[in-house]
Amino acid sequence: MSRWAAVLAGGSGTRFWPLSTPSLPKQFLALDGDVPLLEAAVARLEGLIPAERILIITGKAYVDRTRELLHAIPPENVLGEPRAASTGPALTWATHVAATRDPEASVLSLHADWHVGDGAAFRFTAARALEVAETKDVLVTVGIVPTRPETGYGYIVPGGELDGDARHVDRFIEKPDTENASRLIAQGALWNSGLFAWTAHRFREEVVARAPEIASHLASLEAGNVEHFFATVTPIAIDHSHFERSDRVSVIPGRFPWDDVGTWSALGRVRDVDDLGNVLVGSAVSRGARDCVIWAEDGTVIVDGLEGLVVVCANGITLVTTRERAADLKTLLSSLPSELREPN
Repeated sequence: MSRWAAVLAGGSGTRFWPLSTPSLPKQFLALDGDVPLLEAAVARLEGLIPAERILIITGKAYVDRTRELLHAIPPENVLGEPRAASTGPALTWATHVAATRDPEASVLSLHADWHVGDGAAFRFTAARALEVAETKDVLVTVGIVPTRPETGYGYIVPGGELDGDARHVDRFIEKPDTENASRLIAQGALWNSGLFAWTAHRFREEVVARAPEIASHLASLEAGNVEHFFATVTPIAIDHSHFERSDRVSVIPGRFPWDDVGTWSALGRVRDVDDLGNVLVGSAVSRGARDCVIWAEDGTVIVDGLEGLVVVCANGITLVTTRERAADLKTLLSSLPSELREPN
């Protein structure tokens, strides 16, 4: 059995506007350090999955840029979705590609927009997830051991023991409030990270048994008609199509620093901060400011005596908002004219 990885690297990165734009979304940006998020995600797999068995699922418009960024990945391993249809169809395609090349393949699924603070611990956990998937014939999800009552993540409540640290899943809970998140953590619940593993055989069986939104379109995919598959399939997240419906799901704990780099506010957790909790990138200056994210891609930005702001100057646009409101940039963008949503 050969091990493969499927890296989800689609999306337009609207939550990091105006730095991230549809022509250069966040997976190509060095948001949490010195290299683009996508490049870091692939590098994190070194020693676990060889480059020739790493598949990148991205938008059709980003195929060339992805190939330029990831020189070690074979060009045919960069899969450009004809239409964004959420993670269920995307991972069905990637798993089909792996199984076509090796019917005994097992697949590790991960996202390109994560911050991982310990690569060795990540690989150890990922290898364990693949092992459980291969030996127990189950879908495996990695649940991150929580460090705070985060309300923006889903939670996994482990059930009975399956094999050592692998447990059955009792239930999934989507984005609880702070009080319920604290209660769940006290009961041993884990963050639903979106780091998954399965064998190609088990994945297809679950598509047929649990996911009619995808199963009715498998014939197109297996006949090689990817365009028709994506044109007709019903968009659905892998969490819903597989994990919440299946009775063959296991969870293992992930004990490594992990964060979903999903909003400007998240940078306060994944980048270095000054003595007052400010993230300062580029020509950014803080005077008496506290807990601000200041990103100066263009010119110099000075923030004086303010708290909890996000200030971004990039692509000829300056954004000033609060860290709380920065999580809802999609709403702001929908109200702006197109020339601002996609600046030059």
